[in-house]
Amino acid sequence: MTVRADSLERFIAGVQTRNPGETEFHQAVQEVAASIIPYIQDKPQYQEMQILERMAEPDRTIIFRVCWEDDNGNIRVNRGYRVQFNNSIGPYKGGIRFHPTVTSSVLKFLGFEQTFKNSLTGLPMGGGKGGSDFNPKGKSNNEVMRFCQSFMTELHRHIGEDTDVPAGDIGVGAREIGYMFGQYKRLRNEFVGVLTGKGLEFGGSLIRTEATGYGTIYMLENMLQHAGNGMEGKRVAISGSGNVATYAAEKVRQLGGSVITMSDSSGFIYDPDGIDRHKLAYMVELKQVRRGRIKDYADEFGVEFHEGRPWNVACDIAVPCATQNEISSDEAKLLLSNGCMAVSEGANMPTELGGIKAFQEAGILFGPSKAANAGGVAVSGLEMSQNSSRISWEEDELQELLKNIMKKIHDNCADYGATSNGRVDYLAGANIAGFVKVADAMLAYGVV
Repeated sequence: MTVRADSLERFIAGVQTRNPGETEFHQAVQEVAASIIPYIQDKPQYQEMQILERMAEPDRTIIFRVCWEDDNGNIRVNRGYRVQFNNSIGPYKGGIRFHPTVTSSVLKFLGFEQTFKNSLTGLPMGGGKGGSDFNPKGKSNNEVMRFCQSFMTELHRHIGEDTDVPAGDIGVGAREIGYMFGQYKRLRNEFVGVLTGKGLEFGGSLIRTEATGYGTIYMLENMLQHAGNGMEGKRVAISGSGNVATYAAEKVRQLGGSVITMSDSSGFIYDPDGIDRHKLAYMVELKQVRRGRIKDYADEFGVEFHEGRPWNVACDIAVPCATQNEISSDEAKLLLSNGCMAVSEGANMPTELGGIKAFQEAGILFGPSKAANAGGVAVSGLEMSQNSSRISWEEDELQELLKNIMKKIHDNCADYGATSNGRVDYLAGANIAGFVKVADAMLAYGVV
């Protein structure tokens, strides 16, 4: 064990030296390496070919200036990025994020995580991520359009249906995808599936909006069933109030659970009676149509509103669906002390390393984001297949395909994460299962 700990320490020190100050990226790599380094100790082919070291270095990072004009005629400047991390098993695939917190570190962590996540889906997709520090909030449609067109004017040189297929992420929804696809089409004079998350009118896929939230709960349901349990009667704390949180809440309700919290950046609501179908419809209209604050829900239905995050509420299950590092070590311990027996991560890397350690030591069911929130990119991969074939599948077919993909992800994680005491370590299982497919492809290519 000492050798393994020393190996991990040396490996992470090297990553930190090569990527100074990129704390989010360091965290993502450490979380994966802690599982992979023990796994490859007796597998010299991976060590000799430096596979993990190569995986922790993106193929390329593209950084560019994005100039655009606001409605008052002022010239504005933002920074754009595309991190093409690993295309060993397919074209780079991963979202575009528009948010003031976007940095090279954030996108590298997301691209690294995406490589493993896409591998787990079983679909031929590599890992990538992109975005800008542009904030679409408070901007007019015309301002968002001009920014997206300027962003794509540079990005179009680096992407393509067989090269790199971006999608949406935080701050990038159907509106932004439409503007970017229109500009790509104008610049390249071709109609191809270069973006996913498109509108249904021009090549989009049914259930893409719902897929990440649904997939997170399918993973949770599979974990519970594997442990001889179920969703019926469980009290579920969810963070966030966007697409992932909303559709996770819908699926929890359909499976017999009760969603008692949702949140936004201002705070969270606690509804002890549960967010039923009527209340959830109000939440969708409030957050996605009116762009209101979640306190309006509390006022409408006479429930509690609190500032901060919802992890002090007693619950059976926690489903973080907001953003990275939203569950600290202390909050994880508070969840455990209040009876939480399962966590399924709907956001990317929402739990700090200390929180993950607390969950692992407690032995609760823990579905890491690279497995639990893979439903979105899985349906994006299906959209790529539909675009290539010039076909569209029906909703029932896609729902079944999504359920099957999430079941295969669960089973793969359970196989690789099986322990001697009968417990499943889903974190190690997800990391190793995602690693092996990419690593074996890299071995086949030689030193490239």
